This record gives sequence, structure tokens and C-alpha cells, in this order.
Amino acid sequence: MENADAVRFTLLGGGTPVDEDELYRLYSYPAELTRCVVRGNMIASLDGAATNDGISGGLGGAGDRWLFAVQRELADVIVVGAGTARTENYGGARLSVAQRRRRQALGQSEVPPIALVTRTGLIERDMAVLTGSELLPLVLTCAASVGIARDRVGVAAEVVDCSGADPHQVDLTVLVERLAQRGLLRVLTEGGPSLLGGFVAATLLDELCLTSAPLLLGGNAVRIATGETGSLTRMRRAHVLTDEDGYLYARYARIR
Repeated sequence: MENADAVRFTLLGGGTPVDEDELYRLYSYPAELTRCVVRGNMIASLDGAATNDGISGGLGGAGDRWLFAVQRELADVIVVGAGTARTENYGGARLSVAQRRRRQALGQSEVPPIALVTRTGLIERDMAVLTGSELLPLVLTCAASVGIARDRVGVAAEVVDCSGADPHQVDLTVLVERLAQRGLLRVLTEGGPSLLGGFVAATLLDELCLTSAPLLLGGNAVRIATGETGSLTRMRRAHVLTDEDGYLYARYARIR
């Protein structure tokens, strides 16, 4: 994790400095949750590209990496599409001693588990997220692919059926219910775009934390949310931060 002292966040507009305590307050989940709150954390260039050379990490800077770590610390579970985990070479969450202590004080596990979403169940056993996680990862799939996934991952992950009426599709509403049944109410999804687009289309996305990188890419890179269907979701701005590198860090909450 980046050293907090090396990143200077300020509130956009007034230029008020944001220290570490205030940063955690700004990104904390609602207190006393009784249901899952699904938060997306994504990055995009000024012209809307979600990746650079195929990966989102090519857009980030020191501030984005630091907020990435903060949001992982605050989450109960990190949900990511299997394709994104493969492309970005995801490993398990890595938290500092201080972060682990803060989580323990809140009754959370020392690190949040990773949950891979896959319709096909075609997970490689040697994926870094399976071989390098402290907690047993979850593989969230559909009924038709449960057997395939279990055969492929063995004891390296827990495979969970998240089907609804269609046994060949992952139903994101059921997926969220399965997480709630495990007490994983603070849900952080880091994409990819098709998974985030699915949460949007199902009106399940409660918050979006969007980093705007001061970059232009052009070309035909994907947006942060894609899919065959969508849903108009009205959001309200909670805050916007900036740093000396010119990045903008916005948090939006869904208007209910």
C-alpha cells in the first residue's frame, strides 16, 4: 500500500486537506447494515476508457492505488469477474498490520475474501487469486457449471450456486443474497465492465467510486460498465477529492 504521507488529498472546490481519519470516514460503509451494500470501484480516462493496453492498472497513480487499498480494507468481500481476475493477474488481498488490526476491531476477518464470478466455471487452478489468497476464495457460478468449477478448483475455493430461474446464468440478485447469508454485507466490486454493467442493469449497484485519470487514450477501449441491457440509475455526488497529480476521486450513491 502506498504511504499515506506521500499522497495529498484535498476536497475539490475548497481545497480542504483530507487526512487519513477523514479519508476513512468519507469511504466508510453505512453503519449497522441489515442488507448488502454493493459498491463499485473503477477508473476511467477523461475520454471514458476503462483500460490502457487491456488493463485498468495502466491508468492509475499513487492516489488511486492508495484509495484502492483503503476500499479493500473496508469491504467484507471483493467481487470480481473471473475474466478480469485473469487479465489483471489478481491475487488475494494484501493488508498491512495496521489495516488488519482495524478490521479485527470491527469484527471483520483480517483480510477480505475474493469472490470470482463465472458463468462457465472455467477457472484455472493456478490462477494467482487461488494460489495466493489467505482466505478461501469463493467461486460464484450457476447450477449448470457448479460441477465443472468444483472439478477445476478442488479444495482451492468454495463453489457457490448463484442461479435463479435459469440454471445456465448467474443471477446477481441471488449472488447478493448468497453473500448476505455469509454475513458479507460490505460488498466491493472491482469489475470488470460486464460485471459492473450487470449490477447496474439489475439495479443492485448502491455506490460508485470513480477515479478520473488525467489522460486521453482515444481508440476503442471499453467503458467502465458494459452489457446488452442497462438501467437508468440516478446517483447523487457524495464527495470529490483531488491530488497533486490531477486525478479526481468521486463517490456517488444511488438515489432511492
